[in-house]
Amino acid sequence: MTSLSSRLEPIGKALSEITDHCYHYWRSAPKGVKSYIVWAEDQEADSLNANNRKQEQGIHGTVDYFTLIEFDPVCDEIQEKLNDLENVSFRLNSVQYEDDTAFIHHEWEFWVR
Repeated sequence: MTSLSSRLEPIGKALSEITDHCYHYWRSAPKGVKSYIVWAEDQEADSLNANNRKQEQGIHGTVDYFTLIEFDPVCDEIQEKLNDLENVSFRLNSVQYEDDTAFIHHEWEFWVR
């Protein structure tokens, strides 16, 4: 079974190629920034146990993109980056307008094995 870090680091690296404003876990909007990405793993997904040991472990997480730009093309870049990663699947889970910040919040769920 490969380490958690070795499976998660490619996600952070790929998303960091899109913007310098990419954060692991951190959720507060940086001052003066029109868009930013936050990603985090949050639980174990499917796993396979055999001979009293974990043989395979899937990890579930989210990628959140906050933007002030309607129809922001960065959303497509995020999907392209996730789609290019080996052993990663994803889906767009929700898009919301946040009244208190005026950000449009896109959320993708991802699974990595």
